Amino acid sequence: MTSKNKWLSAPYIFWSTAFIIIPLCMILYYGLTDRTGAFTFDNLIAITTAGHAKALRLSLLLSLISTLVCFLLSYPLAMILANMKANQHSLIILIFILPMWMNFLLRTLAWQSLLEKSGVINHVLTFLNLPNIRIINTPYAIVLGMVYNFLPFMVLPLYNALSKIDKNVINAAHDLGAGKIYTFIRIILPLSVPGIISGITMVFIPALTTFVISSLLGGSKLLLIGDVIEQEFTRASNWHLGSGLSIVLMIFILINMIISTVFDKDGEGSML
Repeated sequence: MTSKNKWLSAPYIFWSTAFIIIPLCMILYYGLTDRTGAFTFDNLIAITTAGHAKALRLSLLLSLISTLVCFLLSYPLAMILANMKANQHSLIILIFILPMWMNFLLRTLAWQSLLEKSGVINHVLTFLNLPNIRIINTPYAIVLGMVYNFLPFMVLPLYNALSKIDKNVINAAHDLGAGKIYTFIRIILPLSVPGIISGITMVFIPALTTFVISSLLGGSKLLLIGDVIEQEFTRASNWHLGSGLSIVLMIFILINMIISTVFDKDGEGSML
């Protein structure tokens, strides 16, 4: 690396140090110490208590369900986009990711207004003499909010992986007598595995760590592990316990990232 390139990397190094490395070191320090500064694993072991374990199990369950729903919705759409002409799919992708340009909190608040008992959807159903829906403050509302907010993060890696598949390989399979289902199972699906793994990672991680969606759409009745950590920092002012629970959560995230790296070594499933 030349001296000029080193200077160009200085802003990135400063940013990474100030907003990634130092905060992580603080989390590790607080998570592995008590209020007196003594070293302890109690903050990590606290995840095994009934309330924290329940929140973690619920977070894992809803994250897995949301990830599965995103995958089932995204794969057919990504295949359709990959088979379109360039000028056609570019416009559709733009329309699809357009809501991402809006603030995440505002998008979630919009769903809260739609789903609440006196919300827009129930007003329409009442006008049509149909029974009202009552899913606000339930796990269904949280899953709906996760799927809506994180769906683009599944579509784009899948589309990127599918669009890189050489059409000649598919045509060769058809020429050799392979049907559409056999071609999909033996060629398209295996070649799209990097995109699948990348999409799962990009949906599962934010779904597991979210607390805004569960707070607004789940109410105070449903606490995910993200809500517990947020409350420890903001309400209880217990940075040590909040940091310890965060470290446990980071372990799940690291496992997910390792799996993604193993199956997508070349970055073929990235969003770019």
